[in-house]
Amino acid sequence: MPTPSPEQPFKWHYAEFDDRSFQIRGHTLFFVVVLFSVILLVALLFLYARWVCRFSSSSSPPPPRAPPPHAPARGLDAASIASLPIVLHGQSEPISSDGECCICLGVFGDGDKVKLLPRCRHCFHSECVDAWLVTHSSCPLCRAAIRVDSPV
Repeated sequence: MPTPSPEQPFKWHYAEFDDRSFQIRGHTLFFVVVLFSVILLVALLFLYARWVCRFSSSSSPPPPRAPPPHAPARGLDAASIASLPIVLHGQSEPISSDGECCICLGVFGDGDKVKLLPRCRHCFHSECVDAWLVTHSSCPLCRAAIRVDSPV
């Protein structure tokens, strides 16, 4: 391992360094200015585009929405619900049921009043299906339309 010799002292004075290698001359200065200008221009264009997008989207009203292609069916009116036939369970054979109301899951007893839907012949407790038909116009079990004039 070499040891430093005492005849060559290590000097740290700033005036002794050669600064000619750190000077910016001619073409180098031109390229630095051009590069800085391009970066500044791109940044300003980006900020301007962001500003335009923000204010153009908030100042114009949103485009009107088209109505859904098939509007959800509304419920039946009280006269239509009241016109559905009510039969006594156990006395009428053509009822398509397994012996329980699929709305309240209650079992039909002999002599219970059940409302029979005309198209699908499903039957339900009268109170249960009336509450359903106020908001829906289809069978709760098979979703068959109850109205004859319902939109397709």
